[in-house]
Amino acid sequence: MNQKKYGILSLPVIVAALGYFVDIYDLLLFTIVKKPSMIGVGATDATILADSTRVINWQMVGLLLGGILWGVLGDKKGRLSVLFGSIILYSLANFVTGFVQTVDQYALCRFVAGVGLAGELGAGITLVSELLPKNKRGIGTSMVAGIGLSGAVVAYFTYQLTKDWRLCYEIGGGLGVLLLFLRISVAESGMFKEVKATNVKRGNFFMLINNGKRLKKYALAILIGLPTWYVIGILVNQSDRFGKAMFGSTTIDSGRSIMFAYAAIAIGDMFVGLVSQYFKSRKKALLLYYCLCIVALILFFSSYNSSDQRMYGICAFLGFSTGFWAIFITMGAEQFGTNLRATAATTIPNMVRGALPLINLMFLDLFQKSWGFTIIKSGIITGIVVMSITLVAFYFTEETFHKDLNYVELEIEEMLP
Repeated sequence: MNQKKYGILSLPVIVAALGYFVDIYDLLLFTIVKKPSMIGVGATDATILADSTRVINWQMVGLLLGGILWGVLGDKKGRLSVLFGSIILYSLANFVTGFVQTVDQYALCRFVAGVGLAGELGAGITLVSELLPKNKRGIGTSMVAGIGLSGAVVAYFTYQLTKDWRLCYEIGGGLGVLLLFLRISVAESGMFKEVKATNVKRGNFFMLINNGKRLKKYALAILIGLPTWYVIGILVNQSDRFGKAMFGSTTIDSGRSIMFAYAAIAIGDMFVGLVSQYFKSRKKALLLYYCLCIVALILFFSSYNSSDQRMYGICAFLGFSTGFWAIFITMGAEQFGTNLRATAATTIPNMVRGALPLINLMFLDLFQKSWGFTIIKSGIITGIVVMSITLVAFYFTEETFHKDLNYVELEIEEMLP
């Protein structure tokens, strides 16, 4: 079958990038407007930490469940079906969030939005990976992630300009609706069309875990992405608490830290595709970013981090060093056949996002509450655990740079005991 040739500036890449832009805008908006929005739905100074944790945990649960739902539908019904369905769901949920009055309503809306948000990136990366030639797909997916991640920066400045958290959510919903019109002219993946015409089983999530070889690849693909949400969810998100503990600052704005971090992540994701292209290797590019992340972590916990300005600068450095989101998800997509690719590429990043409550549990409940560690010591040990797991997973992960994606996964070949 002769497929149309697409370039890195083609419509599917641009639309996927804008879709991820809206995705990140909505995903990070809660963190940016957390305090005023929680007070706006009735939380008090005594309950705001517990209430906001409950809201974000419900959003993460939605991401986990939505990742499986949209991943399966992406392989069964098509990549475009997921792009349309997910954006309709989270656009409506975000618009409704602008009218919530209680913490429970807020949590419910963030759960529904989480389900919708889960489908955007994986389906977009899968579509771009299949439409672009293999010598361009790394750069193409980097553009998707790089442009998309700038949505966090826009979310920050939208709130700074409006100072109205409800309006920010309504704007997010409106952006999603506008994006639907661009989606109409995007073509479906030719690889998916070929597989759809056969009797090959598609979108069976259990095929990822009932075969030893596939289960290993799937688990490794998740674990190599763990540093991203340790950095964002723990260090950057709680930079105000770390700043107070490390050098007595009471003026650090964690929303500002997130803005700096995501601006740098977007730049890092733009570059990682070029680095991968230069090395002709996904793994070498990933290893370079891991090394940068370790250096940034050392700086974060060192005596050099002694002022608000330095904290913001280090958060930006941490963000750039974790700007491997595009390559990480591309590697996940490249490791599985066309009949399971959307399932893998959509669930993998959401499994990493869903790991944040577990990392929080280790950081807060185990190390701080149970073992009595300070926030600084707890952060250091959590970082050592996360990076150790990631580096071991990286060592066993296969290189996918030159891999041809036009193949399918067979039925169960080896049952797990």
